[in-house]
Amino acid sequence: MSSMLWWPERFCEELANRGHYVIRYDQRDTGLSTHYPPGEPGYSFGDLSEDAIAVLDGYGIGAAHLVGMSMGGFVAQEAALRHPRRVLTLTLISTSPIGIDGLPPSTKAYKEHSAAAERIDWSDVGAIADLMHRDSAMLAGTRHPHDAEAASILIARDIGRATSFISATNHFVLLSGDKGATLHASDIEAPVLAIHGTADPLFPIEHAEAFTQAVPNARLHRIAGGGHEIHDRDIDEMVRVIADHTASGPNG
Repeated sequence: MSSMLWWPERFCEELANRGHYVIRYDQRDTGLSTHYPPGEPGYSFGDLSEDAIAVLDGYGIGAAHLVGMSMGGFVAQEAALRHPRRVLTLTLISTSPIGIDGLPPSTKAYKEHSAAAERIDWSDVGAIADLMHRDSAMLAGTRHPHDAEAASILIARDIGRATSFISATNHFVLLSGDKGATLHASDIEAPVLAIHGTADPLFPIEHAEAFTQAVPNARLHRIAGGGHEIHDRDIDEMVRVIADHTASGPNG
């Protein structure tokens, strides 16, 4: 449920310095994108995957290297499965393969945090901001100290920029439904790079390992002690492996 601001500017700039033309965008119900009434998204995961392709169309780009994180990783997988010719490579950060069952659940502490979140007043932006602060701390890894000040600045920017910040809760509705129930990660044709923190509390590392077992052309890069985040101190490492991955893919 995050806008494009959650793709750190330095992350995008470093990829651009490697010769990539970087596009980040607000998914529906985030930032300045199209918004729907809370609880009534009026779109599906399939629509979000079509949006990614529509962005490429808007820029006149025939095929691209897709990078998706967390929920965006599901969207990126679905886009690659529905439009294989439009996707040169896939980089999937802190996410889980579509159609794979039996993977470990979130940690007990994170599940308790999520349960508490269900009791907040979703019409109260202040309460949502407090939840986001707690969430960013809960999702942090063990490799680096959590930067609460930087998270606070980012959350304030996100809330202040959004046309209808409360509408982002519609993503919870999508997450409770099917995420491409008829699709399966094993059918992904593009080369896949899974980048995953070994201390991710939302999707334990086994979720990333499952990509290498299910997808014919997939490899895993572990961020030792990394959480469910793109930490500033991990950006250089992440950009390096993404650049290597895209260079080795089709038309790299």
